[in-house]
Amino acid sequence: MDEPMTETVQTAPFAPFEWMLSSRYLRARRKEGFISVIAGFSFLGIMLGVATLIIVMAVMNGFRKELLDKILGLNGHILVQPLESPLTDWKDVADRLSQVQGIRLAAPVVDGQALASSPWNASGVLVRGIRSDDLNNLTSIAKNIKQGSLEGFDDGQGVAIGRRLADQLSLHAGDSITLVAPKGAVTPMGTTPRIKPYKIVAVFEIGMSEYDLGFVFMPLAEAQAYFNRSNDVTSIEVFTTNPDRILQFRQAVTEAAGRPVFLVDWRQRNSTFFNALQVERNVMFLILTMIVLVAALNIVSGLIMLVKDKGSDIAILRTMGASQGSIMRIFLITGASIGVVGTLVGFLVGLVICLNIESIRQFLSWLTSTEIFSPELYFLSKLPAEIDVGETSAVVIMALTLSFLATLYPSWRAARLDPVEALRYE
Repeated sequence: MDEPMTETVQTAPFAPFEWMLSSRYLRARRKEGFISVIAGFSFLGIMLGVATLIIVMAVMNGFRKELLDKILGLNGHILVQPLESPLTDWKDVADRLSQVQGIRLAAPVVDGQALASSPWNASGVLVRGIRSDDLNNLTSIAKNIKQGSLEGFDDGQGVAIGRRLADQLSLHAGDSITLVAPKGAVTPMGTTPRIKPYKIVAVFEIGMSEYDLGFVFMPLAEAQAYFNRSNDVTSIEVFTTNPDRILQFRQAVTEAAGRPVFLVDWRQRNSTFFNALQVERNVMFLILTMIVLVAALNIVSGLIMLVKDKGSDIAILRTMGASQGSIMRIFLITGASIGVVGTLVGFLVGLVICLNIESIRQFLSWLTSTEIFSPELYFLSKLPAEIDVGETSAVVIMALTLSFLATLYPSWRAARLDPVEALRYE
């Protein structure tokens, strides 16, 4: 007589029936509506969390990049200042620095404080004396001339001012601006302020309100005479081809100067500002990660309630031959589906908003009749967004990992359910 068959058929992991049951549990019936609501809120939480994280990190990156470009586009990467004696040999020093490999510009400058005034208004400014060739090599200025031109800048006694300063003083290219310096001619009665009108030959707009409002460029020779310089300069602004390698350039600049100098690089000049940006960026990331974490906890609670509600179904599946692994995978797919779909939708939403963030800002400003992202407060004239592939990938991977981890305990609990206990009172 033949022996009874004892071989059991094992289904492959993630078999079609597991996916079918998982999708069925995601489409809750009317009596299971509360569980469906929890799943919906979990989906929305993960979607909003991922989208918000991507948008905020992109805006912070764009803000830092734009500020860095504006600051380094106008100020040198290394500031060379004289030690022991005035910088009267600035021509020779600038020529030697220009020959250093990796140095694209060494611009001697004369800096001084002044009051810029017109018949309608007045404002404090930083007057910078600079050679015409050097000013034309500053692309942030030369490529952003809105009125007038820089042709023949060294030949006359004209000045270039920022767009916001021109608007504040109600002036245009061709008009006259009066500069008042506190230290002028020395008389028997003391030092008198120097007051001199200058023609505006050009109006520039960098896009950073602090510079567009506070800078006035003047021919170097005229600035030396205006600020009583004895054929010397305040400093030499050195621009490099790669600001991130500034430590390597410092040693080369010190050796090429050929005289005692004091160097200040862009990181030292703006350390407080950029450190504050980095801290703010890290804190925002941690805070917004909590949104994703809360949504993941919603997945946990929703799955636990689903397991309790489907206890009899689980017991019947077990008696029909479903393994513990199959039961665990069913609920694993159910919970992970919420996290995966929420993450992908959040990624797409964040990407679309980042690519159109300036248009959205303008629309919201028009809708609310208020100025969102004021240039006076944030320095920039438009809202920037720079998507970093590494950071965005990290956000997506983090959300997927949290979503997966959130499903482990409820799935394990469903797999450990005793069929006898589940069907005892049915």
